[in-house]
Amino acid sequence: MSALLVLPVMIPLTTLLLALFFKRQHQLVSAISLLGTFALLVTGVYLVILAHQGVVLSGQMAGWQAPFGISLVIDRLSAVMVAITGVIGLATLVYSHRQPMPADFLRDVHLFVQGLLAGICGAFITADIFNLYVWFEVLLIGSFALIALGGGERRLSGAMTYLVLNMLATLMFLLAAGLVYGTTGTLNMGELALLFRAGEASDGAWLGVIVMLLSFSIKAALFPLFGWLPASYHVAWTPVSALFAGLLTKVGVYALIRIVTLLWPEPGAVHTVLLWVGCATMLIGGLGAAAQTEIRRILSFHIVSQVGYMVLGLALATPLALAGAVFFMLHNIVVKANLFFVGGLAARLTGSERLAAMGGLYHSKPLLAVLFAIPALSLAGIPPLSGFWAKFVLIKATLDAGVWWAAFFALATGILTLLSMSKIWNESFLKPHPQPDLVANNGNGPGGAWVTVGVLGAMTVAIGLAAGPIMEYLQAAAEQLIDAPAYLQLLPAEVN
Repeated sequence: MSALLVLPVMIPLTTLLLALFFKRQHQLVSAISLLGTFALLVTGVYLVILAHQGVVLSGQMAGWQAPFGISLVIDRLSAVMVAITGVIGLATLVYSHRQPMPADFLRDVHLFVQGLLAGICGAFITADIFNLYVWFEVLLIGSFALIALGGGERRLSGAMTYLVLNMLATLMFLLAAGLVYGTTGTLNMGELALLFRAGEASDGAWLGVIVMLLSFSIKAALFPLFGWLPASYHVAWTPVSALFAGLLTKVGVYALIRIVTLLWPEPGAVHTVLLWVGCATMLIGGLGAAAQTEIRRILSFHIVSQVGYMVLGLALATPLALAGAVFFMLHNIVVKANLFFVGGLAARLTGSERLAAMGGLYHSKPLLAVLFAIPALSLAGIPPLSGFWAKFVLIKATLDAGVWWAAFFALATGILTLLSMSKIWNESFLKPHPQPDLVANNGNGPGGAWVTVGVLGAMTVAIGLAAGPIMEYLQAAAEQLIDAPAYLQLLPAEVN
């Protein structure tokens, strides 16, 4: 079991090292990267199966006892996040296959994606604050390299915006970790949970954790700290944008969920602040999307608004709300990445990302119209797709908690989302293209891109149809979040 515990990190790191060894053989690098990412997906699925059977993996690296050593935990939430990371990582690489880009560029994409996947999985399975910081650093390096890849003034400008704000968040995280360690003598999540749950945390520890949550809020692009995201995501190469849209902000949301539920399992002042922030994030993101005229900028603002739903579920702090928040996160990872993939295909076929210069796709590429409609309608919350059930659970949890005004924000944001998706549909698919022959002459694009959007579209439908079993799994995950048995059982008896 100890070997299985480290596989989510070791697979992408080993894949990266192998690809570096054969870096001059571009096709071999691509094959190694695809096989490694497929292995990560298989591992993630196996971990979900084990978690569903009640197995929780936990352990200490190199034989050091908690709270001094490196602690790792894979529970229901960690397992499903590793699995969905494998899905989106593999989708990104399949979509990138045979794209009309220089061979060196495609090779570098494979290398940096593997580094990014290692950082993401490391953040999902770590059980101590310092190693979470380390994996955030790995994420920052890999993501900055991927945004800047290919150069150009526009891309470098967006990359610098991304780097500055995320570097600030990372430095805040380091400061927070120092404050917490200086006042408590530990960075183990389980030991911190014991201190805060017993009401024994000092003012310095509280300050450190609040700064930490602020850092996570920047990473998650919460209001009012979201401006870096729509200024940077749309400038990256399309598969990179899709990978970021699916996974990067969700690492910040995951960190928020993990720390808040560990330290404060019952609603309190922190949850009240998160409730207002979540509602503001939903609404402002939706309004920002409505004002945009480029397809990826619209989708970037919707990343912001959708994060608000996840934080709403966290803020309510009930098992149903937490399960709904995770359901929404899983649904959104698939749907949001797929919309960026479809948007990239649409831009390639029409020759532009500006809605005014697009059009004609409904008649010339009807299959693409269907493949856009599925994630777009799911994002807006139309039944029976995954987005409907995710929003239904969250709104039900909100009404059960008596916070009707938050349900109003959620419903209003859903209407704004539907309007934005309708704008993309009308401009890109229904209206005639300004140059009708251009769409026909651009061909269909690489087959891997079509396979990717087709499979992710099918997943969106499948998640909606299997909402019942998925919610059963996630409700058990929500109970694990609140009780935190794996994190507390890692500690020796004299601490626990």
